[in-house]
Amino acid sequence: MKKTVVINVVGLTRGLIGEHTPFIKSFLDKGSWGAITPQLPAVTCAAQATYLTGKTPAEHGIVANGWYFKEEHEIKFWRQSNTLIQSDKIWDKLKKKNPNFTCANLFWWYNMYSNADFSATPRPNYLADGRKIPDFYSHPAELRDKLRDELGDFPLFHFWGPKTSIKSSQWIADAAIKTDMMHNPTLSLVYLPHLDYNLQRHGNDFSKINKDLEEIDAVVQQLVTHYESKSANIILLSEYGITNVNNPVHLNRILRREGYINVRVERGLELLDAGASDAFAVADHQLAHIYVKDHSNIDKIKDLLKKVKGVEQVLSGDEIKGIHLDHERSGDIIVVADKNSWFTYYFWLDDKKAPDYARMVDIHKKPGYDPVEMLTDPNDKLLMPKVAWKLLKKKLGFRTVLDIIPLDATLVKGSHGRIPEDSNDLPILISNNKAGKEIADAILATEVYGIIESHILDS
Repeated sequence: MKKTVVINVVGLTRGLIGEHTPFIKSFLDKGSWGAITPQLPAVTCAAQATYLTGKTPAEHGIVANGWYFKEEHEIKFWRQSNTLIQSDKIWDKLKKKNPNFTCANLFWWYNMYSNADFSATPRPNYLADGRKIPDFYSHPAELRDKLRDELGDFPLFHFWGPKTSIKSSQWIADAAIKTDMMHNPTLSLVYLPHLDYNLQRHGNDFSKINKDLEEIDAVVQQLVTHYESKSANIILLSEYGITNVNNPVHLNRILRREGYINVRVERGLELLDAGASDAFAVADHQLAHIYVKDHSNIDKIKDLLKKVKGVEQVLSGDEIKGIHLDHERSGDIIVVADKNSWFTYYFWLDDKKAPDYARMVDIHKKPGYDPVEMLTDPNDKLLMPKVAWKLLKKKLGFRTVLDIIPLDATLVKGSHGRIPEDSNDLPILISNNKAGKEIADAILATEVYGIIESHILDS
């Protein structure tokens, strides 16, 4: 088996490779590459599960970054147990072929309690006094101690939220190299999320993202240089392409006005009561799952949503089967946005009644994905003194919340989840292995699994 690394450069597309990414461009020019046609939904968890299993969401069960857990009547995002993926992963197959095969998974999702040999994934400590302490989980447990000793704490607040920066991707790259030097795994999976941040904040505005492109180019060069010194097969790939958007669509507000959604009022603030609602949307970028309690309402709700500006497709029944999302975790209706739009999770009709978590970075409480968590109010001139004061209070042991996230979804300028029309906006796969199977110009997301396998088997 041939040593192989798969470097997941989130958001990388052919349209972004150029003067600001000289190393990646040279890697592309010297190697072979193809554009990946995403499997809906083109979002992190679903895309990674498809790449690692070769299956569609209908088979592996990862229908989004989060979904409605029907037995618990709760919407949950960003779960971490590997057993949520209901298909064998590539390392399962290769371990059966060769007992000497080993795999290191550095921050790809669903990374806890798998049988990958070495793994690391974000796992903050939530203390009783309300503080959230940056940390990560590893297998084996001592890998965490070794990486922390050499690299310091994982920069969690640079991994997600208003402070996101190259620091998190740089830390992950350094951790991948350290793990490789210690254990020499056959397959390494490395997650570099950096481009995801400002592409969602600013869209494809090169005047604002050129620095991000240069920063990720340098990190990729560091990784490739290391793995080339080990004579490894190297794959650069991405999960999706981010395109410009200007129209946030509030599906839950539409359903609420029609009487389908119930809320609970706690301390004067509203909480979505999914279990008591007749229908609600679990929004995830440009795709949403609509869960309907009484299926006799499905056609009526479909007709309602088809009239909404920004909605391109409203699917149910065999239509969902046709896009390979027919899984028990999926909604009864699937809604896909048009190219200029994306879906918020917002369900309140008055910002004064928005739940407290709406103004915070709180990925586990929100009943949908919220890219506004990466932004702060651009009109708040006292923001930094407020943050400093709140952090000081936390350090002094007082309970307080960092309620600095705005409720203005129009601030988001880039999104993903649907299949882009322009091939320059599709995710990309680039390989340095010209001796092996030539990469096709057009690659289905389910075919990425076979490409990774062929690199390891060097066939």
